[in-house]
Amino acid sequence: MSTRDDAGQRRAWLAGLALAIAGAVFFSAKAVIAKLLYREGIDAVTLIALRMLLSLPVFLAVAAWTWRRQPRLGARDLGRIALLGLLGYYLSSMLDFLGLQYVSAGLERLILFLTPSFVLLIGLFALGRGVSRRQWLSLGFAYAGIVLVFWHDVNLGGPRVALGSALVAGAAISYAIYLLLSGELIARVGSLRLVALAMTVSTAACLLQYALLRPLPGLFAQTLPVWRLSLLNASLCTVLPVFLTMISVGRIGAGPSAQAGMIGPVSTLFLAWWLLGEPVTPLQLAGTGLVMAGMLLLSLRQAGR
Repeated sequence: MSTRDDAGQRRAWLAGLALAIAGAVFFSAKAVIAKLLYREGIDAVTLIALRMLLSLPVFLAVAAWTWRRQPRLGARDLGRIALLGLLGYYLSSMLDFLGLQYVSAGLERLILFLTPSFVLLIGLFALGRGVSRRQWLSLGFAYAGIVLVFWHDVNLGGPRVALGSALVAGAAISYAIYLLLSGELIARVGSLRLVALAMTVSTAACLLQYALLRPLPGLFAQTLPVWRLSLLNASLCTVLPVFLTMISVGRIGAGPSAQAGMIGPVSTLFLAWWLLGEPVTPLQLAGTGLVMAGMLLLSLRQAGR
């Protein structure tokens, strides 16, 4: 292989890595945008309904495009996709946004970052899968880091931090179950098609929830700042990172893309400091470092290194 070919492959790999990093940063900014929306006086039910409503046109277009290009799905597959959409996008997102009312953006991102560890633990206790010594070490690092950041937030925010942390942990566990259940379906249906259909189901659930809890016309009677922030939440923090991450996985693989996602908690910490005025303390940095070290150990193990 020529030097020119090597250079071209390296540029392609670096481009894929840049896409994965950008996807992680944009997706992590969701917590900061949500905090700004809460300052505008809306609640979690309204926030998630607006986010999904504004994302819906893109996912409907992708669903229609994949529907025409790929084989038709049977009733059983459609039912499983609907279940996964309710579990992995509706329930997980709802618990996450509810929790964000009580915890800092930095702590929220760190708890969600533990999703791979929840996959590991669910596999151990529910499916009887083994856990290696290195994986236990990674869990030790990660959960020690969470304890540090949690302790920091409790001292600042009081007992409501425990409720918020539990809600966000519920979101991470819900998404971990989604990942465990979706593996075989992704291989058969395709990740792009699955995400588009599951997000469409999730949008329907979010809008139905709003209609049951609030007068539906009220959803459209929001202030201009709420619409602006919601549009950012839907476009830059929902649709864009989904596609950036999928493209990066296609270019450099799932392992490197997942490791690039480790920039997420760090970017959230500093975005929250910049835009929300949340403090960045040595205790937070230490906890963040421990969580990232634990997840790096886990990802290297899963990559077979």
